[in-house]
Amino acid sequence: MKNLEKLIIEIRRHVHQHPELGHKEFKTTAYIASILKTHNIAFKTLKPTGVLAWLPGKTPNKKPSKCIAIRADIDALPVTEKTNKPYSSKHLGIMHACGHDNHLAMVLGTALNLAGRRKDLEEKNCCIKFIFQPNEESAGGAIKVVQQGALINPKVDAIFGIHVSPGLESGQIGFKYGEMMAALITFEIEIYGGGGHTAYPHTGKDTILTASEIVIALKSYVSKHINPAEPAVISIGTIKGGTRYNVFADSIKMTGTFRTFSNNLIKQTPKIFNEIITSKTREFGLKHKFSYEINGHPVINTDSLVDSAVKSSRKVLGKEKVIILKKPSMGGEDFSEYLRTTPGCFMYLGASIKGVAKPWHHPEFDIDEKILIKGTNILSQIVLDTI
Repeated sequence: MKNLEKLIIEIRRHVHQHPELGHKEFKTTAYIASILKTHNIAFKTLKPTGVLAWLPGKTPNKKPSKCIAIRADIDALPVTEKTNKPYSSKHLGIMHACGHDNHLAMVLGTALNLAGRRKDLEEKNCCIKFIFQPNEESAGGAIKVVQQGALINPKVDAIFGIHVSPGLESGQIGFKYGEMMAALITFEIEIYGGGGHTAYPHTGKDTILTASEIVIALKSYVSKHINPAEPAVISIGTIKGGTRYNVFADSIKMTGTFRTFSNNLIKQTPKIFNEIITSKTREFGLKHKFSYEINGHPVINTDSLVDSAVKSSRKVLGKEKVIILKKPSMGGEDFSEYLRTTPGCFMYLGASIKGVAKPWHHPEFDIDEKILIKGTNILSQIVLDTI
């Protein structure tokens, strides 16, 4: 497609300037739909937000020889941007600080690129789906897309996802065989029933001491009872409570995360955590509430699809720019929801700006826009080679 690179950058900058939080991506959804409509690419909007598009026909091929899906997440973060770029966020306190604007632009660019080859796609009797998924940063985005039938009618044979990475040089692409990203459980603990004067601890109930004991006990469980060869991480992110220096807090709230690659640990650990918390609160004469949410299962790539994606990427970038990653990440990614039923491959596209690279979720996070056409060409090549 002529001037594709210019258009992809324009798309990225528009979306970057108008970020929206998860399940509130109404204008983003409308913008994606408008571009698809302009280029005569069939689509339907998802509920409450998001878009599912497809090629080559006006309706999805019900009996294709092969059906391939490409997914982009489209939500932003509650971060105040500090990049001072001409295309900075126009919405105070909301920013595309994880690069989803770039994913949207590359996957939309891939759709536009492949739309120019409709006859070839029709001859191959294939179906290509483009998933523009809401709410990756919180919970439930991918699940809702799956529940609305994105992976069926026709059934998707393979799904691919791409994520810009400040940890790789601009123009590199990284692949990981097998386990790539961890499952994520978020949890909240409330300890209540405390109070009393701190000068007389024997007459009061100390929620802060109890909370401290619980944090130590939970971390000790992970370090002492989970096989060290099986990566698992527990972190407490917030502790809130208390109103005065000489009064025992009546309640304490804590939030945290547990990350692992083991589906068994995902099932077992919340129950064990609750048992530990129950034991400690009883010991100190207090009560508690414990809640948790599974925000994503492990991202485990299909080796055969990694093989094919690596070969396709080498055609675009050359062998030296295609990196095989040795270590998995303990970060979470709800692309895992698609992989529960469908073979797939998730990849990192190097996007760091030399000398000023900032990590994901940083207020100064930005990318080298030269990689957008490269990512688009890689995704296009992967689709063409896979079908």
